[in-house]
Amino acid sequence: MVNVIGISGLSGSGKTLISTKAKEKGAIVVKMGDMVREEAIKRNEDLRVTSIALRKEHGKYAVANLTIKKVKSLIEMEDDLSNKLIIIEGIRSPYEVSLFKDNFNDFKVVTIFAPPSIRFERLKMRNRSDDSQKFEDFKKRDQDELSFGIGSVIAESDKMIINEGTLESFESKIDEFLSKYF
Repeated sequence: MVNVIGISGLSGSGKTLISTKAKEKGAIVVKMGDMVREEAIKRNEDLRVTSIALRKEHGKYAVANLTIKKVKSLIEMEDDLSNKLIIIEGIRSPYEVSLFKDNFNDFKVVTIFAPPSIRFERLKMRNRSDDSQKFEDFKKRDQDELSFGIGSVIAESDKMIINEGTLESFESKIDEFLSKYF
């Protein structure tokens, strides 16, 4: 049986670490942000512009539909699906959650939460192309994600993992959560 779970949280909360640790244990990880990044490259646009444009052009389910297509193709390619975990990282809207629940049995959402000040410092250190070094830009990114409905996703999550302490503390929480699947 394939277990499909979604990971949500605002930028810099720690979503990638849980995905990385799950992947090390044998999970398959599909990042919704990568779906948008691939499309942004095709369009030669800024990631934020593409993210908003996709939803405008194809509706609230745009990124979810791309992700579902990718997950289903991975499931079809996988020989042994017994006790397999697929993680969808980067859920940002309740519409996406609804669509995933319609497409994957017993779909659950796990939210990673960290306060804005901690997330901003992490993003400055991460320094990915779509990460801002200015707090005003960081807040704008949060507002964009909140406008997609991520606040509802966070509020209605099946599980929340708080990430405001040490890296070791967060890793311990991740290991405890993943022990249910591996």
